[in-house]
Amino acid sequence: MSSAASKRLAGKTILITGASSGIGRSTAFEFARTAPSDLRLILTARRIDTLKKVAEDITAEVGSGVKILPVQLVVSKPDEVRSFLSSLPKEFQSVDVLVNNAGLVKGVAKAPEINEEDIRTMFDTNVHGLINMIQAVLPTYKSRMGPDGVTKGTGDIINVGSIAGRDGYVGGSIYCATKAAVRTFTDALRKELVDTRIRVMIIDPGQVETEFSIVRFGGDKKKADAVYA
Repeated sequence: MSSAASKRLAGKTILITGASSGIGRSTAFEFARTAPSDLRLILTARRIDTLKKVAEDITAEVGSGVKILPVQLVVSKPDEVRSFLSSLPKEFQSVDVLVNNAGLVKGVAKAPEINEEDIRTMFDTNVHGLINMIQAVLPTYKSRMGPDGVTKGTGDIINVGSIAGRDGYVGGSIYCATKAAVRTFTDALRKELVDTRIRVMIIDPGQVETEFSIVRFGGDKKKADAVYA
């Protein structure tokens, strides 16, 4: 018997950024497991080979009822994002759920020694990239008529924030600032769309053991493992 969640997701198109590993990869699996007979997944990240492997693993587990499209995408590049949806096969162009998961942290430096390139990279991906994706899907969301035939706009936006956006920590000031920006942007966006049926949500995970710390320490797995130890 289908669950209520499965019925709600049936026929929907889900777009997940940063889907090659960690929370993004797990999110893709959970959507597929919930609606294994009628779902479309668009998985994006920088590493296309890894995305293809994720797609293969999902299909191996749930079968062919979930159609999966892995696409290389750098969310911090506005031009790339702007043309993204129109470049997809037609059946994937009308997104119903956007999961803004792409994000990273670089280094543990404290002011005034924070590397300027690390600052740019974190803001470009964590903040600008998230906004780029929302601006790409919102026109489609807003153009739809709600199920009541009166209210305009349908679709879901799920932004992955962090508890770091609520409480800063030593050596993480820039990352924390980016996640605080995501939180306030989400709050404002929800108010802007209050007269539609577009839902805007934020999820603030705590510490999760993924490739996150490996990226932070420039590939030094020993240092990354020490964080979780």
